[in-house]
Amino acid sequence: MIKNKGMTVNSFIIFGVGGVMVLASILVYLFVLKGVMGRFDITSQLSKPTKVFDIFDPTTTKVAILYSNYTENLLPEGSTWLVDNINTWTNSLKQYKVNYDIIGDVDIEQGRHKKYSLIILPGSKSMSDQEVISLKKFIDAGGSLFATSGTASFSNDGKWRGWEFFSEVYGLKFVREIERDETTKIHTLRGNLPLTANIPTGFPLKIATWDRPIAVEVLEPRSTQASFWYNYRLEMGLVREQVKKTAGIAYGNYGKGRFVWMGFEINSVIGVQEDFIYFDKLFGNSINWLVYRPIAFVKDWPGKYESAALFTIAANEQISNLNNLLPILKSEGVKATVFFDPTTAETHHELLKNTANVCEIGALIDVGYLSSINDTINKLNDFVTQNETFKSAGFKLKSFSGKSVTGVMPLYGLFDDNSLLALAKNNLKFIITDSLTDRSVPRTIIKGENAIISITKTARDDYEVIRDYGLTQQDFQLYTYLEDVDRVRFEGGLYVFKMHTEFQGKPENAGVLRNIIKYMKEQNIWIASSSEIYNWWVKKNKIELRIEPRGESRIVATISNPGFEEMDDFQITIDMQMSVKNITITSEMIGTVIPEFKFDQVTKILSLKIEKLRPKQSRIYYIDFDLPNV
Repeated sequence: MIKNKGMTVNSFIIFGVGGVMVLASILVYLFVLKGVMGRFDITSQLSKPTKVFDIFDPTTTKVAILYSNYTENLLPEGSTWLVDNINTWTNSLKQYKVNYDIIGDVDIEQGRHKKYSLIILPGSKSMSDQEVISLKKFIDAGGSLFATSGTASFSNDGKWRGWEFFSEVYGLKFVREIERDETTKIHTLRGNLPLTANIPTGFPLKIATWDRPIAVEVLEPRSTQASFWYNYRLEMGLVREQVKKTAGIAYGNYGKGRFVWMGFEINSVIGVQEDFIYFDKLFGNSINWLVYRPIAFVKDWPGKYESAALFTIAANEQISNLNNLLPILKSEGVKATVFFDPTTAETHHELLKNTANVCEIGALIDVGYLSSINDTINKLNDFVTQNETFKSAGFKLKSFSGKSVTGVMPLYGLFDDNSLLALAKNNLKFIITDSLTDRSVPRTIIKGENAIISITKTARDDYEVIRDYGLTQQDFQLYTYLEDVDRVRFEGGLYVFKMHTEFQGKPENAGVLRNIIKYMKEQNIWIASSSEIYNWWVKKNKIELRIEPRGESRIVATISNPGFEEMDDFQITIDMQMSVKNITITSEMIGTVIPEFKFDQVTKILSLKIEKLRPKQSRIYYIDFDLPNV
């Protein structure tokens, strides 16, 4: 009979090796976890194990959409207005794979809304007093609201309550409703904001007026104006005042919470495909901002500049008046682009040479014209004609001035695809146009291997101010120009000051130029030449940027330059969405240049200064940080 002598030596070895392997596995897991998530606290992760997996699941945010029966009771019998609005919201949320619940007024009154982090109020004009109190407490405690129209301006029984909720929660003052006399209304978006990230600065969103959109004024610094209804091209009035009092989108904080308010219903957005594409980005940015997901974009202008300016002069009539403008430009260190008609320049060789020593030279070219805006029969000159015109103009102006032509200005402000092809064929960089476009920044157009930028007129020129308005006194001219400077600066766009020798070039008017330049320098506006604008804009728009949150204390930023030129000294802006401390930036690749960075504790904006990003190069940065309560 064999007796059981207990555990053998082999068993001890097996258990020992197994224990070592388990310990090694835990250490490897923690090492991998740290490599993925950056800094993390083991105790907090064990107490909140689901947090490890949340970083891979963007749908965990709890969102509720209010179906307000009180608001529905305000509508005519049989109206589907509220249902249509909510359907638009649900479709938009589904595109972003956001889970949501539909809740009612009673849910908010009885406190069943507290489990959500974001509540959407689509046109919720009518609310009970208890509902208003509950929503104020919700956002004050840290919740987020995404609202449209006149929130809580009526009581639950349909009586007018007023704009108390607006002023208290949003920090806004109601100004007026937009009239229905226009079928659509242009709604201009500011640039370089978290809500408008990756949308062209100054983009004119087209909004239908059937729901009587709302214009407001931002009263408190905790709220930020993101857009305005005022259309300087069509409307009269003081520009600064009109921009200030026609906000249509605002966002900010109330207590510990956040809100985004839009003065129109989201199914009022109309237009072509591009309008919907950019509104979709606006919608997505708003959701991300409300649920504290980081938002990143490449800043429009280099370094510290928030807007830019370009000076152009059309030297066609009374060309000798250039002598009144050139000394000002030279003494102020500003390079304007002067556009010469090649025929006129033939008799002014000396003036052309003097101009080329101070400014850049462009060609003022007749490419044909349409007899009317709606004319579909008469077209601009064909490609062969335009190409020959561009080639001849460039040759003549270079032979007269000794400097190459950098771009063109069509005589009547219009251009077409043949113009762009002719520009590319003749290695020209830009075209200045009077055509109304969908932005207050240049548009990059690729033709073959050539990149061209189209620069539109973004402000009133001397034709309008002096010729049409009859403003002959310099003080009045200056005030009018500076109104537009402030508007474009507010947008974050490119102010194009288009002068003509027969108006601004006259001795009695030329001095205004110096005052405009001085004001721009005081306002920290980047005054650049056409070539500087071109070089910056073409390269800037080739930068690709992607950010990805990893856990609670790491963001991974991937920055790529797919272009053919080195990109230097540009700024990446990341809205961190929270207060953080002890920020460090590292990279897996040895030798990767770590950028200079600055974090603003007030705005929660992290700015990275990127230098010398070579063609076809990508950099991956790990941005690690601590939360204040850690």
